[in-house]
Amino acid sequence: MTAKYYRHTCPRNCYNTCGLISLVEGGKIKELYGDPAHGYSRGHLCRFGYRYLDIFHHPDRIVYPLRQEPRGSGNWRRIGWDEALNLIAGKMLELKERYGSFLPVFIYSNSGNIGLLHQAWNWLARSLGEVTIASGSLCWSAGLDAMVYGYGAPNNPNPAAMARANYLILWGANPACTAVHQMEYIYQVREKGGRVVVIDPVFTATAARADTYVQIKPGSDGALAIGMARHLWQEGLVDNYYLENYVQGWHEWREYLAGLDPAELEAATGVPVDLMARLAEEYAAGKPAAIWIGIGLQRHINGGQNIRAINALAAMTGNLEREGGGVYYASPVASELFTTSWPWMRPYGSARQIPIHNLARGLKDAENPPVKMALLANANPLVQNATTGELKRTLAKLELVVLSGQFLTETARVADVFLPATTFFESWDVVPSYWHRWIGLNEPAVPPRGECRSDIQMVSELAGILNQMNPGSCPFPSGWTEEVWLEQVFNPQVYRLLEINHYRDLLDGPRELKLPVNPWAGGRFVTPSGRYEIYSDRAAAAGLTPLPVYLPAATGTEAYPYRLLTPHTSAGLNSQFYNLGDEPEPLAIVNHQLARERGLDNGRPARLYNKWGEIIIPVAITEVVPPQTIICHQRPLPGGQIINDLIPPLATDMGSITSGSPCLAYYDTFVNIAPL
Repeated sequence: MTAKYYRHTCPRNCYNTCGLISLVEGGKIKELYGDPAHGYSRGHLCRFGYRYLDIFHHPDRIVYPLRQEPRGSGNWRRIGWDEALNLIAGKMLELKERYGSFLPVFIYSNSGNIGLLHQAWNWLARSLGEVTIASGSLCWSAGLDAMVYGYGAPNNPNPAAMARANYLILWGANPACTAVHQMEYIYQVREKGGRVVVIDPVFTATAARADTYVQIKPGSDGALAIGMARHLWQEGLVDNYYLENYVQGWHEWREYLAGLDPAELEAATGVPVDLMARLAEEYAAGKPAAIWIGIGLQRHINGGQNIRAINALAAMTGNLEREGGGVYYASPVASELFTTSWPWMRPYGSARQIPIHNLARGLKDAENPPVKMALLANANPLVQNATTGELKRTLAKLELVVLSGQFLTETARVADVFLPATTFFESWDVVPSYWHRWIGLNEPAVPPRGECRSDIQMVSELAGILNQMNPGSCPFPSGWTEEVWLEQVFNPQVYRLLEINHYRDLLDGPRELKLPVNPWAGGRFVTPSGRYEIYSDRAAAAGLTPLPVYLPAATGTEAYPYRLLTPHTSAGLNSQFYNLGDEPEPLAIVNHQLARERGLDNGRPARLYNKWGEIIIPVAITEVVPPQTIICHQRPLPGGQIINDLIPPLATDMGSITSGSPCLAYYDTFVNIAPL
């Protein structure tokens, strides 16, 4: 029996975007490996990668279209694709006839699969124009906007260059859990005598591997950065040549720093002034020095401002110019190189946009016309969005809810139709990373299980049926195969940067985009001034402070005094992988001081609550979290409870430039807790 190997790229919303190879014999996938030709993951996989065959073969995976009658009953019956797509298309056209446009149709596809062809539902929305969509980003756009105000565009140095740093600050990043392949470069910093510092409210797995750990109060990162900046200026530890030639706003920034009270910054952050000074001095001496800003750090109402303040440290010390230095966050640059806009797409502004941070209320309050139908894909909003209880009630009132996916998730409970999606073993795609520069294909290794289809196939066939029912109603192409779509998204610029002639050349192995190691070397900023902008006129025009001034973190109330943080766990990614059965017990992790304050016992259940909802969860008492903070990692809770029932619809301070609206300030949730 002949064995054959196939190449894949993990499409999860993750820094790693690993390369994989499947071994197929007799039409079945026998083994799965890391792809040694992938220059970032280098033949290694994370724990999720090694479990993909369990996902592929999972007994609960849905492989046929289903209809739930009545909604919420769990009474699903198998239907055919013709019935499913005719039902969807018929309802869309009926709503258009009733209200005069497709605005009653809400199309929502998020980051459950970041492959380009899984943008199909968003492309459908762009082609229809007058539909309802969500604007903003759940996870990263406040930080992206902060990068725009400083650099002109969000970008990153090559993450492999991090190994050349002599001083590395991991600020709110926990790569030992969330970006395991980057740890090799971090270890190289220490092996050559450099120092690694972790700044985080929680003593993480990464903090345990660092030379220095600094515990900071959540949301006060900007205050710490400003305190460090003040010390750099006062002690003459700045790069005056770089500031004079490549930075706008140094004079204004200096004046602002002069008026600050270090004692207030210490009170705000919980970081002693002398430790701020030591961090500043070590950072200035560490040339090249690098900072990795974690995505969670900007999930606050002042999150973008916090990142602007951290960015200023790199500009003040000239580290933006040095290879191995600079600032790392995350970047859409690799994805934006590909062609994802075509003549049949209408402008983004033609759709009605509901801010994603307040999706439940936006859907409920939409008028003239109201939202009556939802098409959901690559998302599990009843777990991941804010005020999920309200969102569930809102979706349940719609006339038709359709969900594309692989499993009957919590969101499937309010769906009428379920469309079974392929895995990356069964369909073509290309998956750019938002961290590294390596690009690889997904090629189908086996036929789809059952009647599963890729999102691009679903949307293409739906477009064809819309046009059969009402000719000309949908401009989305209906006759293209997945490989034709790949021909469309690849373009001459991508081929040049990858040094290939055709996308099929990637079947011989992933290639790295030939982009500058340091995108800012030589002062390559795309700001209005052509310099790095500490003082940003563009920020001022958007109603923000032109300087990255200190804005106090959100605080609790007498009724709800404790901050709730909901970070990832190593056993899952958002709401994915938890059905594999190896997740740890859900816990509310509290400090000894808080436990005494509220009369909590280790291992005993407690009621965690605020005005939005409540959950019952066991308590774990530890010293790794700050006294007024509660940690509940993202994972399923017993009895169908949802931790995001407690998340309010708070907006971050930034996000509109890069995603149309602010993102969700998850980490400014405040709760109370009481023993049962």
